[in-house]
Amino acid sequence: MIQFIDVDFGYKRNKLLYKNLRLQVERGHIYGLLGKNGAGKSTFLKLIAGLVFPRSGKVEVMGHVPGKRQPSFLEKIFLIPEEIETPDIDVIAFADDYAPFYPNFSKQQFLTLLKDFDVPLTNLKQMSYGQKKKTWIALGIAANTALLILDEPTNGLDIPSKRQFRKMMAATISEERCVIISTHQVRDLDALIDNILIVENGELIVNAGIDTILQKICFRQFNNEADAAESIYSENNLLGTSAVLINENPENYGRMDTELFFNAAIGNKPIMQSLFTSNQN
Repeated sequence: MIQFIDVDFGYKRNKLLYKNLRLQVERGHIYGLLGKNGAGKSTFLKLIAGLVFPRSGKVEVMGHVPGKRQPSFLEKIFLIPEEIETPDIDVIAFADDYAPFYPNFSKQQFLTLLKDFDVPLTNLKQMSYGQKKKTWIALGIAANTALLILDEPTNGLDIPSKRQFRKMMAATISEERCVIISTHQVRDLDALIDNILIVENGELIVNAGIDTILQKICFRQFNNEADAAESIYSENNLLGTSAVLINENPENYGRMDTELFFNAAIGNKPIMQSLFTSNQN
């Protein structure tokens, strides 16, 4: 669905944010785009949506060059930015304004999602920030585009709304649809995503499915730090030491710990890159 081929990008002429970036993103998956604040996640999404353009190399999305912003491309994607803007308009009229641009938009689905999210059918200006965010999420899901992109969607959502969000997103995926969710709140995507992308300082560290990750590494809890000496990465906590190790038995793998995996990717970048981005080169 998405290809980055030797992409260079930078906002300043003499400073590149991404250099020789290569990756592939496939249909039928929910990708978690993880990274610290300022790591380049929003820029990555803007390159996919055609809102910024590579200095060199090529970005291709569903056979289109995103930067051309052709209607045949735009009707296939929906981007929910981190910073949302809402007009002084009724929520139903808001959806009616967007519906003509998306051939598969379902108004009934939109209304059902608003109900599930407990969003009132009122003027957007009268809503809280969280209610506005949920309105945008409902709109994006109901557009039924082949590609749905969400940038920090759980910012502004309370705990019950985050749970409902995960339930909605799990229900929306199909073999023909791809969802990319960007966040620095790693735990918000636990049990939802099936593929992980991690960027750090404009560099791709990980692009791998959960199954592949668990075949290559495993997560262990030790009573003390010394027992974790052979690990790729470890960190101390109230229970002892949590560690990431090479999985010596790929046929017997356990449960994914997304937050610990993310910390390992940032803390031991060379090894994690060698394990989980070699197929992109």
